[in-house]
Amino acid sequence: MASQKAIDNSQRLRYIRALERFHKSIVSYLTSTSNLTKEGYGKKIESAIKVLHKVEEIALYKGDLQELQKLVKKIIGYRDGDKDILEIKEEILYGSNQLDKTKNARRYKKDKHSPIYGDWE
Repeated sequence: MASQKAIDNSQRLRYIRALERFHKSIVSYLTSTSNLTKEGYGKKIESAIKVLHKVEEIALYKGDLQELQKLVKKIIGYRDGDKDILEIKEEILYGSNQLDKTKNARRYKKDKHSPIYGDWE
């Protein structure tokens, strides 16, 4: 029988993957669709939100994951808002780009900025 910690960890991972899947499907829709409409966006949100309803929401503590969670909630909130679809697209893609930027900033560091080269004159 699995321990409670293992069960909690698997539920957390399921929730994170559901958030990422939702986010990726909406961004893909916004970038690949040639004629965007508010109704089409609403239908896409409805179909993509089914993934999120399959898993229960869990508190996330890591900064990137919290930002992803906020972005997903913002995406869902735009469905009922009165903004134009092009403004929605711009804001979602900007937020997604900033999220990717923070993830990649941690991953890639240039060696020339490390203290190894500090003794050069």
